[in-house]
Amino acid sequence: MLIDENEFIPYKVGGLLYTPATNMTISDKIRHHSIDCLTSIVFCLEDSIGDAELPEAESNLKEILISLKDTDNLPLMFIRVRTPNHLEHLYEYLKNNLENVTGFVLPKFDMSNIDDYFEVIGYINHESGKPKYIMPIIESRMIAKSCNRLAELEKLKSRMDSMKKYILNVRVGGNDFLNIYGLRRNVVQNIYQIGIVRNILVDIASVFSNDYVVSGPVWEYYDNGGDDKWKTGLEKELELDRLNGFIGKTSIHPSQLPFIWDSLRPTKSDFEDAETILRWSDKGGVKGSSDGRRMNEVKTHRNWARVTYILGTIYGTKENL
Repeated sequence: MLIDENEFIPYKVGGLLYTPATNMTISDKIRHHSIDCLTSIVFCLEDSIGDAELPEAESNLKEILISLKDTDNLPLMFIRVRTPNHLEHLYEYLKNNLENVTGFVLPKFDMSNIDDYFEVIGYINHESGKPKYIMPIIESRMIAKSCNRLAELEKLKSRMDSMKKYILNVRVGGNDFLNIYGLRRNVVQNIYQIGIVRNILVDIASVFSNDYVVSGPVWEYYDNGGDDKWKTGLEKELELDRLNGFIGKTSIHPSQLPFIWDSLRPTKSDFEDAETILRWSDKGGVKGSSDGRRMNEVKTHRNWARVTYILGTIYGTKENL
């Protein structure tokens, strides 16, 4: 293989399906593989769960994990916690049932809580038999402020790099940023049309995407049996996600997953070019593409080739444009 297998797992998250941990039907759907294109799922104990419901949600989550213990071909499974203290509590509560859990999603992640989160995840990985990854969500007001955003992001990344081996994805809270400014996109708009939030997302990608997989923000419209506007809007935003360096997307409904999967598939010519570039010597070289339409240069296209090859290997390819 042209690329080490260990480099593939961050890209296997793909469309991360959110479900409240109170969802009583999800374990059967996972067990029977009835959700198309499901690569990863997160059981949410944060925003989707009221404070009074939390004990019930935690109990239900334990039952879900127990019911899936002997299931083959599970998606990557994550738990979204509330705070570092909640992460610590949840690990103690679930530690005998975490064998199939890939890791934890950490909301409102910034310099105010990073050390506390890292202390707990360090302890968990010291105790655990296999790595438990984290996916921090960058979505707080501290990051939204334009006057010091880049400095704050650079400081955050520098601290995160010390735990890089446990960070599977960096995620962004698009709706949280929109909420700060009292904004919301409709079904025919996309988040990149909202300049104030687009700038935040582009800054996050510019700081993190060279070293981490950064996933795109949630699209909140889905198939309700009506028209296809939700699908057209999702496809456009997915196109712009990829163009701006975001790989994968948070999903809030199974109907979105096939479109996220398809957005991750490179064209056949892109995949062929990527494979060719990765086989070239590091000394450099320039060649025409497999379809004869463009120039490939090893020194300037190697990073693109690496990502394209990984995505094509995981998700397959599609017809050329």
